Amino acid sequence: MTLAVRYLSARTLDTAPASSAPPGPGEVELAPAYVGICGTDLHIFHGDMDARVSAPAVLGHEMSGRVVRVGPGVLDWQAGDAVTVMPLRWDGTCPACRSGHQHICQHLDFIGIDSPGAMQQRWTVPAATLIRLPASLPLERAALVEPTAVAVHDVGRAGVREGEHVVVVGGGPVGVLIALVARAVGADVRVVELSAHRRLLAQELGLAVWDPAAEDLPALVRDWTGEAGADVAFEVSGAAAGVDSAVEVLGVRGRLCLVAIHPRPREVNLHRFFWRELTLVGARLYERRDFEKAVTLVADGTIPADRLISKVVPLTQAPAAFEALEGGGDVMKILLDCTTDTDETQGAAV
Repeated sequence: MTLAVRYLSARTLDTAPASSAPPGPGEVELAPAYVGICGTDLHIFHGDMDARVSAPAVLGHEMSGRVVRVGPGVLDWQAGDAVTVMPLRWDGTCPACRSGHQHICQHLDFIGIDSPGAMQQRWTVPAATLIRLPASLPLERAALVEPTAVAVHDVGRAGVREGEHVVVVGGGPVGVLIALVARAVGADVRVVELSAHRRLLAQELGLAVWDPAAEDLPALVRDWTGEAGADVAFEVSGAAAGVDSAVEVLGVRGRLCLVAIHPRPREVNLHRFFWRELTLVGARLYERRDFEKAVTLVADGTIPADRLISKVVPLTQAPAAFEALEGGGDVMKILLDCTTDTDETQGAAV
């Protein structure tokens, strides 16, 4: 018998025994090693996605682990292989899939939301979702490949080019990852973040940061860009003020890339879009090539994954970990260690 973290209702999680069956045709059974908690998991925890999530639900889609056994017909994988999972299952028949956009299938099964996720000690997934990890990449760091793939996709959707001025509004895990990926492309990047802890971390990673509560953001952008305005702004904060800031900093024909999940409609300065011929780009999820690029960026140290991990705690401490992330403070990314069922932490106490 193995353990799984289950969402039961708003703000209620438990850790319960879970059974595992042999993988079926085309499936692979995994032993998750580390699973990250992300903003979407917090939305579920708050009860905001109850219309979509069927309780009890096993959460989690940011993970690393190893293959335990393979089902009939699986030839490319074997026990012991280090992997992560691109947690998307599409139908292949809807208009989005037929046009080549399977990652935003109109009937998408996002594994870890619409079907059981990785916060368990045994997890069966389609072999087609596996992404191979280098043997030299520590599994703890590899748990950040999935959010890095998000950042790779976002930077690609925004069309960031070398030499462009890029503003990232929101310096949480995904915001910092976007800034690092954009910097790797050759962009000149600024991160806008209210939290002093997050600003300090971004600075330690070599990123320039601005505090919107203490500084005149439009004036800073004008000085930085020679009055031109930013070429690209990423809205990663999920706040109405963040939307306003992202629109305001853009120059003529600037691109606004919407990354954050906004739980309610927002007012947008459409006159600014008209006056400066701005472009709004949505960025959702990722494609396989984004994942493969993310593996490379984490493995070669372009993404210093270890610096973004605040704590590693046992699976049994998942409820406390969710509450710690909800409270903000000096926390960036918390990983759940699925390899032990004890209550001994491997990092600082939650």
